[in-house]
Amino acid sequence: MLAAALTALALSFAPQKMSFVPQAMAAGKTITAVMHSDLRIIDPILTTAYITRDHGYMVYDTLIATDSNFKIQPQMADWKVSDDKLTYTFTLRDGLKWHDGTPVTAEDCVASLRRWAKVDGMGQKLMDFTASLEATDAKTITLKLKEPYGLVLDSIGKPSSRVAFMMPKRLAETPPDKPIPEQIGSGPFKFVASEFQPGVKAVYEKNKDYVPRKEPASWTAGGKVVKVDRVEWLTMPDAQTAINALQSGDIDFMENPSFELLPVLEGNPDLKVETLNKFGFQTLGRMNFLHPPFDNIKVRRAALLAINQKDVLDALVGNPKYYKTCVAFFICDTPFATDVGGETLLKGGDMAAAKKALAESGYDGTPVVIMAPGDVITLKAQPVVVAQQLREAGFKVDLQATDWQTVVSRRASQKPPKDGGWNMFFTNWVSADVSNPVTNLSIGGQGKNGGWFGWAEDPKIEQLKDSFVRATSLDDQKKIAAEIQKEAYDQVIYIPLGQYQAPSAWRKSLTGVLDGPATPIFWNIDKSE
Repeated sequence: MLAAALTALALSFAPQKMSFVPQAMAAGKTITAVMHSDLRIIDPILTTAYITRDHGYMVYDTLIATDSNFKIQPQMADWKVSDDKLTYTFTLRDGLKWHDGTPVTAEDCVASLRRWAKVDGMGQKLMDFTASLEATDAKTITLKLKEPYGLVLDSIGKPSSRVAFMMPKRLAETPPDKPIPEQIGSGPFKFVASEFQPGVKAVYEKNKDYVPRKEPASWTAGGKVVKVDRVEWLTMPDAQTAINALQSGDIDFMENPSFELLPVLEGNPDLKVETLNKFGFQTLGRMNFLHPPFDNIKVRRAALLAINQKDVLDALVGNPKYYKTCVAFFICDTPFATDVGGETLLKGGDMAAAKKALAESGYDGTPVVIMAPGDVITLKAQPVVVAQQLREAGFKVDLQATDWQTVVSRRASQKPPKDGGWNMFFTNWVSADVSNPVTNLSIGGQGKNGGWFGWAEDPKIEQLKDSFVRATSLDDQKKIAAEIQKEAYDQVIYIPLGQYQAPSAWRKSLTGVLDGPATPIFWNIDKSE
């Protein structure tokens, strides 16, 4: 049944015929890459989608950044902290320019931080502790706190969604729920708007005016030295087409080859296969709290009882080498890992209990609208498997085939499912994005006003998060994190479906490919002819 369902979804997406531009026609060195998803939303503050984050790193830069030792390092700015830990002063380095040639100013950066902080979970929490944020001169940004807050630098320098990317003030003053009108950053690449074809390709050219830092590149920190002239992201929703293109040399890099085809790639002497994000991903299901049936906590709990992580991971990955079952909201094998609240999920679900709970919940047969993207390898299986599990428990399920960028757009809608809304979607977070209660955006309880898609409202979780950031010892933080997880399972804030790693593959003509929690990144990569 699973194979048939996956095949049906796959057939609903006709592979696009691609035409490749001979490299002799391109100016200088060109890297061609197939990313994990098509790029459509190009404002990195508008969405948490990783393809948009990846685009952001091409075009924009950050004030500070995270290196491979998890340390915050200067990027666009250095900083000082006052003795009382209440004032953070950031000083921009010399020579920073936007892509339109105008100088980067502190006012630009203040506006960028404010826009980012309105929608990012860590940014929102940072602003709760902030007394003022202002440009005190053309190169100085001054942030003053109401009380000491230990996550200031970790928030502004975090490596993944949403990243505190800097942009000109005139763009940063755009409301965070509206797309910026143009792509002007100060980063290592320039976006070639004239060649952008959503569903076909996105093109970036080397920013010749960019002055990289002198330190070695390390994750998102250090010198962002661009060694090629052009990077093209090509859209190939058919996995076999992309694999063939990689093996023939028509493309240079593939972010997420299908797991079942990895042995073929590993046996090709011209290719390198490697996991760039060593910390992996958490995959999860998110319900919509605004509309029936999941506005009913009893129905949510029945759904949780029906779900089996191993079934999902077997369909998604298949090879246990690349996955592990895990019920920890804050990632297994980390300081905040615990099984608290997830005991039934850890055992593989309880279908009999799920049927009984659903029968007693008052569920009236309202269809559960699940969005099922068929164009992203790492998101195909989850909706199909969970839909089967929910049907077995007694739910009526409407599994709607779509593509990922439609999910990214549609999940922001608070309309009822019958008017284009939804009841459930699935996504993946890199481990760095969910490793503690503050950075984990999807565990928030802010509801319709500032909450993540699904809009769970839970004041208790928000109060516990405040306690977490005020805790002065790791032991206290662990206790609070466990309380948050217990509450999250009790309210079914979301359903963790396990962890996995996703190897990438590239031709050995590429050298200098960097690892990290926000990969792939295209600075530091060189290409031999």
